[in-house]
Amino acid sequence: MNTSGDRLKALLHECGLTPSDFAAQRSVTPQHVNNWFKRGVPLARLDELADLFCVHRRWLRSGEGPKHPNPILRTCRPRHTPANPPTPLSVHHGRLVKVPYYELDNGLLSTVAGKHLRLPAKALKVLRVRACNAICMTMPASNMLPLIPLEAMLVIDRGMTQVIEGETYALLHNGMLRVNNLSLGQHGTLYLHSHDRRNYAVERYTPAQLQAQSLEVLGWVFHWSHFRQQRPG
Repeated sequence: MNTSGDRLKALLHECGLTPSDFAAQRSVTPQHVNNWFKRGVPLARLDELADLFCVHRRWLRSGEGPKHPNPILRTCRPRHTPANPPTPLSVHHGRLVKVPYYELDNGLLSTVAGKHLRLPAKALKVLRVRACNAICMTMPASNMLPLIPLEAMLVIDRGMTQVIEGETYALLHNGMLRVNNLSLGQHGTLYLHSHDRRNYAVERYTPAQLQAQSLEVLGWVFHWSHFRQQRPG
């Protein structure tokens, strides 16, 4: 199975679906499905089909990584792992770094005097984030719910703008802050994915559109925190 089209065909066979039945279910023509078999699954459809068949998007696209998010069958006894494995922010102690808070003023980044977040210096070192590249901003929208709540405090590494598929990034789009998972398509096309896929469609931008709409990657979002709005009960 060298292409995403081959993997899609195998998934249909596993589910006992004919290409015609699948086309009717997805509200496309059988010719569309045949084209997907031959040319590969369109990037704009990867999230939809990965969710439908309960497989990893990365596996469906490239064949890399595990096929299923939570494989039931294991070939060997799993290693013992703690119920709450330590994270870089919980395992390290010592010197704290003040990460400055930024906001957008007429489309330009500006610091907010006296507002910052303290993070362990060793945590940044583990993540290979240079302290001078780390900034804080507020989550601007609800598109990443329930993963990232609206108005959560984001910590962004401005030193990492290279797109790694599936990672979460902060972007500037016509002077507005956005947060999305990103992937790259052919010819430099950038795809923006939301965690709330039901209410937010995948967006596609060609290099020309990126330039025309001043859409740029601000940096990798490596931490977020959020207080509940009120106490329950």
